[in-house]
Amino acid sequence: MSATDTTGSRHRDADAIGRTATGPREVPGLGGQRAAADLAHTDTVLPNGLRVLAVRKQTVPMVEMRLTIPFAGDDPLHPATAEVLAETLLTGTRRRDRVAIDTDLALIGGELGAMVDPEHLGLSGSALASGLPTLLDVLADVLTEASHPDAEVAREADRIAERLAVARTQPRVIAREALQRHRYGDHPYTREIPHAEDVAAVTPEAVRALHAAAVLPGGSTLVLVGDFDPDTVVADVEQALRGWSSDRNAAELPALPHLQAGDVLLVPRPGAVQSQIRLSAQAVPRTDPRYPALQLANLTLGGYFSSRLVENLREDKGYTYGAHSGFEFTGTGATVQVEADTASDVTAAALLETRYELGRLGLVPPTDDDVESVRQYAIGSLLIGSSSQAGLANQLSSLAVVGLGVEWLLEHPARVARVTTEEVAEAALTFFAPSRFTGVVVGDADVLAPRLEALGGVTVDRE
Repeated sequence: MSATDTTGSRHRDADAIGRTATGPREVPGLGGQRAAADLAHTDTVLPNGLRVLAVRKQTVPMVEMRLTIPFAGDDPLHPATAEVLAETLLTGTRRRDRVAIDTDLALIGGELGAMVDPEHLGLSGSALASGLPTLLDVLADVLTEASHPDAEVAREADRIAERLAVARTQPRVIAREALQRHRYGDHPYTREIPHAEDVAAVTPEAVRALHAAAVLPGGSTLVLVGDFDPDTVVADVEQALRGWSSDRNAAELPALPHLQAGDVLLVPRPGAVQSQIRLSAQAVPRTDPRYPALQLANLTLGGYFSSRLVENLREDKGYTYGAHSGFEFTGTGATVQVEADTASDVTAAALLETRYELGRLGLVPPTDDDVESVRQYAIGSLLIGSSSQAGLANQLSSLAVVGLGVEWLLEHPARVARVTTEEVAEAALTFFAPSRFTGVVVGDADVLAPRLEALGGVTVDRE
């Protein structure tokens, strides 16, 4: 019995499902856009300089917390010391050892973790709403009384060094570091991953000194989302963190230079059978009036699975499993990235097709139907992303560090809805012109150099 014979067959293929007795099944139209939900919230700055954004979302009786502390540093050992600090922040305080911290959090169905990058030290956690006082007490304890015990520093430093040794063998990490150096030279923003030998040199005294000097409330942001009264929560936070204060603000990362266009740099990775293509250009931040149109242009190019890059490089040519474009927001600036991983023998062709799609986006801009499709995707993704407490906390945390808040998030779907096809075309031509990009290709230079140099706009890193 054939798959299309539905009289007795249990299973039908896609073609059968998409057809009826009178022809192809009609695809339903896109649904109407719902208004974003109103979010009761309080947004204020405490006397110690900490900005607190508390948002009521009663989907579950939980609370999500995101604390972001500016954490830049000029010392060459700062990235290593900061990494060890983040890993030992929750290993003990004057009142609690590691076990006590874990136990107190477990009793409220909670968790708390720390991470660091060149811009920020971040603490994220969650708990039952009824356990929020305990979560805030543990948070205050580690912010003001973390002891970074000698044994924990030594153990975590060893573990970090092992992790770094593995990370630095990964193609994506190698490509990221190469792109950062090519874009920004020795700017502190490029020091995303410390060197193992620097981590080995970190002392407990250095970690404790960095904590005292840099874990500061001024300029930091705390986002709380959950089942609570926002005004009451802000008062609870102020009371819990009353001992966290300083007359200085946390250290902000120096502004990045405007990204200049230029040749793509071929970074040798001898013997590699795969290459990493990473292109980048200056964009505009989310506060720029052109950002909604730029967002839709990016989605058309490579921001989702039905994008032009995916259709060309993956579906048509088979050069890669996936190609992607997206934004990177840093401080008050932004860049756009285009990336793909390809086999060495098709790397030059993939770079050629990527440049072709960049140019085509401006010269053959999206149609009305194209724009409507990515518009629905952009708005739907935003609403889905903020539908859970954790998703909303993550979104608000990324907005809060650049001074934005709930209002921007609630108003953005309407901004996207107002974007015209002509505005998307203008953004595509302005921001995605191939001549605006620079970047790197990481791979086997002996194999890649002849073809890439023949392609033009590519120089080989001879260092």
